Amino acid sequence: MYQFSGKLKTVSLALILFGFLGLAYSFYAGSQNTLEDAKHAIEAASNDGHGNGHSVAVDTHQTPVAHDAHAETNEVHAEVHDDKHAIHVLHQLQNRPWSAFYVALFFSLGVTLLVLAFYAIQRVAQVGWSVVILRVMEAITANLLPVSIIMILVLAASVMQLNHLFPWMAEGTFDPESEHYDAIIDGKSWWMNSTGFFVRSIAYLLIWNAYRFFIRKGSIKEDTANDGNKTYKKNYNLSVVFLFLFMITESMMSWDWIMGLDPHWFSTLFGWYVLATLLVSALTVIAFVTIYLRSKNALPGINDSHIHDLAKFMFGFSVFWTYLWFAQFMLIWYADIPEETTYFVARFTEYKLPFLGMVVMNFVFPILLLINSDFKSKPWFVFIGGAVILIGHYIDVFVMVMPSTVGAQWSIGIPEISALFFFIGLFMYTTFTAFAKANPIAKGNPFLKESEHFHYYNIEHSGEGSGDHH
Repeated sequence: MYQFSGKLKTVSLALILFGFLGLAYSFYAGSQNTLEDAKHAIEAASNDGHGNGHSVAVDTHQTPVAHDAHAETNEVHAEVHDDKHAIHVLHQLQNRPWSAFYVALFFSLGVTLLVLAFYAIQRVAQVGWSVVILRVMEAITANLLPVSIIMILVLAASVMQLNHLFPWMAEGTFDPESEHYDAIIDGKSWWMNSTGFFVRSIAYLLIWNAYRFFIRKGSIKEDTANDGNKTYKKNYNLSVVFLFLFMITESMMSWDWIMGLDPHWFSTLFGWYVLATLLVSALTVIAFVTIYLRSKNALPGINDSHIHDLAKFMFGFSVFWTYLWFAQFMLIWYADIPEETTYFVARFTEYKLPFLGMVVMNFVFPILLLINSDFKSKPWFVFIGGAVILIGHYIDVFVMVMPSTVGAQWSIGIPEISALFFFIGLFMYTTFTAFAKANPIAKGNPFLKESEHFHYYNIEHSGEGSGDHH
């Protein structure tokens, strides 16, 4: 049995503590922002060219004041516009710690969820190669419960308007008599309403956590079950049902939790796009934990061929992510419909470096590093490629969330780093605690022998097919 070392436990708890303290400071600092701070931010953005979309509002102060009534009226209108804009920017400044926390939370939850989905796929496909790492995936998914609880609390805070993450939740959005009325969002009120949003969110999390609870229980039961594979078949059936529900709830979750931040915009590819970015990250995390546990001799039966296949998945789904990124971007760019292009305009004007940089990190780098079959079997190569992939896909989620919630008021600082520390520490603690509580190998799985003797033949070395498995 694996023992969660005191050193690693200390590191994980230290990350949680430092992350918590940094987040507490960030939330306190964010709450101290005033309208004057917002006006200073607008002025600074106009001076350095960082905020092209805000320059018009500031330029009104530079217009010479005319002495006729018409000019005075225009000046009053400009001041009113400036005040409204300053309030909007103030909300963005106050949103930053919430947004930084939300990005890391969604990324952590999404990666854990996709590890769970990949695990279910292994059971439904009844593959042999991955049996020796099933317990690794089960351990990783122990992170699902705590991050689900945190997500519920954050979404509840949004519904109670303790933050401004979801603009459609603002007061007056659905009231035709209000100056904040939004006819477009009101037309979507059958879906976009606080009650439905919160109930759906609870339903997603309950479904995912229920499967994780029962499959973990069933998996451990397999080790000692002597019932002619009845427990194994029950786990198989449970996984089939989960995957059916997962494909529905994952898309709906993407619409609610990410696309809901841009309530005027929509993309029919978006659910798949979010799935791709989280799946690549999930596979990378599985590879990292597997490599670490193998280095500690905690995973008997693991060989280079298992690492190779994980790297193959990382490589393949990096290409899949790029296909979806290009398909979504190209079609919207080519059609040039204003209500669709606004999504990318915001990201090109304020987030060009991270938006384009993540394409290099998520496609070019993994392709160059992992295309060679020999490199896929080398743990340190997989680690280098995986580190870039994880950073790149974190930036992907960052670019999905931040333009809608903080606009030009973004940077990588204490809120973002603290949130990452917190969730990395939480992930480490839950994963290795769970791994230490069960046999590292799923002994009752009927495909265990096949997994232990799994070997990948390289075409360059064998002269045969590129992927013969025995």
